[in-house]
Amino acid sequence: MGSPARVAAPEAPGRLGVAIDARELLTYLGGLETWLGQRRTELDRLDEAAQAAETPHSYTSDLLLALTLWQAIRGRADELQVVWDSGRADAVARERMSQLVWGRLDSGNGAALVSLVEAVNLCDALVVQLRTRLSFDPSTADQVARLRGLRAELVRCEDLAGSDPGARATIESLRRRLDRITERAARGGDVSGPLAELETATAHAERDLIVAASQRRQLAADRQRAEEQRAALEAREPALHDLAARCRAEIAVPPKHAVPDVSRLGPVPADRAALDDYVQRLETVGRALAAVEGAYAAPLRERAELRYALAGLRTRAAEAGRDASLTVRSGYDEAHEAVERTPCDLAMARFLVDQFRYLARPMPAPALSPTPPRPVAGHEGAPQ
Repeated sequence: MGSPARVAAPEAPGRLGVAIDARELLTYLGGLETWLGQRRTELDRLDEAAQAAETPHSYTSDLLLALTLWQAIRGRADELQVVWDSGRADAVARERMSQLVWGRLDSGNGAALVSLVEAVNLCDALVVQLRTRLSFDPSTADQVARLRGLRAELVRCEDLAGSDPGARATIESLRRRLDRITERAARGGDVSGPLAELETATAHAERDLIVAASQRRQLAADRQRAEEQRAALEAREPALHDLAARCRAEIAVPPKHAVPDVSRLGPVPADRAALDDYVQRLETVGRALAAVEGAYAAPLRERAELRYALAGLRTRAAEAGRDASLTVRSGYDEAHEAVERTPCDLAMARFLVDQFRYLARPMPAPALSPTPPRPVAGHEGAPQ
């Protein structure tokens, strides 16, 4: 296969949660479109070469993953163009674009576990491996170059593995296989089969390590969010205890709810399954705190509303001249005593305020008596 000059993946600007500079976005979007166009052409050519190979099924999984990644990147690039709006994106929109660039993709087959930047790198790695495998010809291939490429790929895998013992053990196993193949090739042996198998295994290992690294970063970010959410819930507890104590002191029949203890959830776990369960319990505790806050605040709020309403009714009664009535004054005194008494019986206070509302209403104007008609002289029965 021919090897035209390959367009390098564009360097992603900014970082998550920050509005990216408009000029950097313009450059990145242009580079991404160019990259997408060339990689699609390259993948189509690789697909044709795989179909013409002796064992086309051996390339199917890598081709499918590479095409799936490309499609996910294409979809995210379209989303970026919509938000970009031909350069009319404001700071809020450009911050949204940073989330689209650095956030996880929404595709399957592993693409949902990586960001746009990681998906581009992973797609490039798969394309390079496919190009190497499909260009292999036992009679003409440069085994030295392929072995050198495998060593470089294993170094990248080591960087991705970090201190993960399982991943490092896998890399060591691949390196031993490479050493055996190198030794056999140096003796003049045929290494075409084992070399192709090792290239495939190494490509899969690099892909899995890229996904695992992305998962670790996502796990760390989710743990940090859980820590912040837990701290925020713990910070609400003292205020809720004070609110509950105030309600029990000021209301005769207060609610009977316990304030949830966030500390009983324990520390934030480090593994994914336990963290997901922990986050769900955090959300449950958050809803419980909100319910407790609403339950204890409602009686206090109603008492304040009754006080306000009673003061307004008294003012309207005075304006209508009803405050001179002994009954009205007595109704006000009863209602006022009920709302000011501590602890306050809300049911009684509510009843007495409604009673005063009735007593303080303006009295209707008295109806005028009709004037009897005057008799007309000369009519029958009229006095002469």
